[in-house]
Amino acid sequence: MNIIQLFKLAFRNVGRNKTRSLLSALAVSGGMALLLLMVSVLEGEMRGALKNTIRLQSGHLQIRPVSYEEGKTSLKWEDLISNPNEVITQISTLPQVTAATPRLFANGILTLRDESKGIQIVGIEPDSSANEPFREGLLDGEFITADDREGILIGNILSEKLNLKVGDKVNLLVNTSNGDVVEQLFTVRGIFTTRTPGFDETNVLMPLSKAQTFTATENHASSIFVLLQENEQAEPVAQAIQSSKYKVLTWQAQNEFVVLFENYANAFFVFIYLIVLGITATVVTNTLVMAVFERTREIGILAAIGMKGRAIMAQFLAEAAVLATGGVIGGLIIGGALVSYFTVNGFYIGDFGITGVLFEERIYAYLTMENTITLAIATYVITLVASLYPALLAARMEPVEALHGFGG
Repeated sequence: MNIIQLFKLAFRNVGRNKTRSLLSALAVSGGMALLLLMVSVLEGEMRGALKNTIRLQSGHLQIRPVSYEEGKTSLKWEDLISNPNEVITQISTLPQVTAATPRLFANGILTLRDESKGIQIVGIEPDSSANEPFREGLLDGEFITADDREGILIGNILSEKLNLKVGDKVNLLVNTSNGDVVEQLFTVRGIFTTRTPGFDETNVLMPLSKAQTFTATENHASSIFVLLQENEQAEPVAQAIQSSKYKVLTWQAQNEFVVLFENYANAFFVFIYLIVLGITATVVTNTLVMAVFERTREIGILAAIGMKGRAIMAQFLAEAAVLATGGVIGGLIIGGALVSYFTVNGFYIGDFGITGVLFEERIYAYLTMENTITLAIATYVITLVASLYPALLAARMEPVEALHGFGG
């Protein structure tokens, strides 16, 4: 029997019980569609978290003082970069660099009437293109200017929690570089959103020159925030600007926890994928086992007239291939529709967050061609593997016993 005849017969046999075959194919389709959605949500979640962390927090590169320690915010001059614009002038000549700007970080307390909240003050150069996420996310008011001595920008989450509006005045308290505690009244110039609640709740932006004056750090910065054209350029550019005067940190080095979290999430989801595929495989196995018992007499006759066991086995494997093909195609259609919807609309997760990872308030699906092909092949192969037991069961039937079993 050639391959064409084999599959013609397989199509006919699958059509004998259309309802059962349709349900089996739908089980394969549903399993694959669910896997496509799950893998696209995981991919979108991690891509979004990494993108947010780079554009808001780490940059592709950060230049830090030699004494820099992870998690430590110090305003001592020896822990800051002096004359940061000199360094920026040097690295801005590299063609891969799209933005390089100094930033100053200081821990502070914001007080309003009888309420207070710990915040991070971020001194920025308002005109830098690195601040586009804040400009684009401006919800109300106006952006701060370099010469503004009393204006600040706050995130929408902080605004909502303290019931702050544009024009309201708040008191900020910080420790200066020499250890003194100072405070000043500031005016909310604008309210922004980066769509990452963890960032928008804790960061207050002010002009760098004002932040330096406020904290007595003069011409110093905590870091130089550098953006590049591509993520992959971080390592070679870091090598090109290495110096004994400062540390150069790549986005990979700064986001080790994000990468580790992604690896753990991938491992966990592989376990979930196997469970889903296992359920799908069980449905296909049951379908073909039922077909074997319903066609016991037919299998006995075929064996009696000389059909080899491997030919009978091939017949059932061909039927499984037909079910798998229909299931995979259906899964691509259903899963593609679901992924398309959630790519545009996303899943709302609110202010869910993990320390060190900047999740957006919505997770948007992102499906790659590699993941699509991998899941389609995995679903197809596991469906065929699931059919091996019923195919072997049919192939090993003895003609006399098969005919007798049916007649008995």
